[in-house]
Amino acid sequence: MTSKYYAIIMAGGVGSRFWPVSTTDFPKQFHDMLGTGETLIQKTFSRLSNIVPVENILILTNEKYTNLVTEQLPLVKRENIVTEPAMRNTAPCILYASLKIKKQNPEALLIVAPSDHWIEDETAFVENVQQAFHFCETENALMTLGIKPNFPNTGFGYIEYSQQDNKPIKKVVQFREKPNYETAKSFLKSGNFLWNAGIFIWSVKEIVAAFEQFQPMMNELFLSGMNFYNTANENQFISENYASAANISIDYAILEKANNVYVLPATFDWNDLGTWGSLHEKLDKDANNNAVVNATVVLENASNNIIRTASKKLIVIDGINDFIIVDKDDVLLIYPKEKEQDIKKLVEKMNN
Repeated sequence: MTSKYYAIIMAGGVGSRFWPVSTTDFPKQFHDMLGTGETLIQKTFSRLSNIVPVENILILTNEKYTNLVTEQLPLVKRENIVTEPAMRNTAPCILYASLKIKKQNPEALLIVAPSDHWIEDETAFVENVQQAFHFCETENALMTLGIKPNFPNTGFGYIEYSQQDNKPIKKVVQFREKPNYETAKSFLKSGNFLWNAGIFIWSVKEIVAAFEQFQPMMNELFLSGMNFYNTANENQFISENYASAANISIDYAILEKANNVYVLPATFDWNDLGTWGSLHEKLDKDANNNAVVNATVVLENASNNIIRTASKKLIVIDGINDFIIVDKDDVLLIYPKEKEQDIKKLVEKMNN
């Protein structure tokens, strides 16, 4: 472990596909979704602390989640909780945090990782990150970790890498949007496509240079606050200027434009825990493939369901298959698994 290593944990999302458990007031990263005794953000912090000094881990989140972060991650100093006063996607907050880190350590190497993903083999994760850190220390590279696809998933973006590249770390040809089923099948058949997990590694020098080249207006905006970062005046500068930044993801802003992007095919198991169905995959199941969290159940003619309650509530089910059944406070959700992607639209409709 070296003092040059830094981490940025992205923890500002709402996870609306996990409604009614995940809400704008209490998003999924702050829940123990897998019943392990640790919340998703606690698991992520613990995993990254195996390679990055605790004092070098920054949490990027929305202002209203500051107390949740403080409660769940007591080892994180208050100045390492970097808050967004407005929702502006991933590029502005990554630039902001990177400039804070650059001011502290211009030689820093950093990993940017989501707070709500599931990774089982943490030893392999550390080895992959270490390999990427070494590469970025010696090369002018922007790196990502790609996941080897095991089925034609239409819910993920893909990374296409050069087939001429026989080295472990591959040159990225292009990023591809979420495909339809036939396109996803063709990606798997070609053998040089990976799922985009949203895990990035680079030197602070290289990512700041990329913003300077590809997002000059955004770079100028945040660079104008350099004297204020890591001081008592930082919050005022950010609250007055942050909302002026473009609303754009790091993929669109930088990675799809740069020609020095590389990918390492990850050797660890990974799940983005983006939907109830993806959570169902990772939970223990009975003989009929039902996954149960917290509830006490009596099941007849029921299969492939995920059932979750907030307490040891007795749930009796007969004749229901392939459903999401979630009881939370004053909400009961009974929803077909095949329509799980529509939960986000349903929440938006209710909010409107």
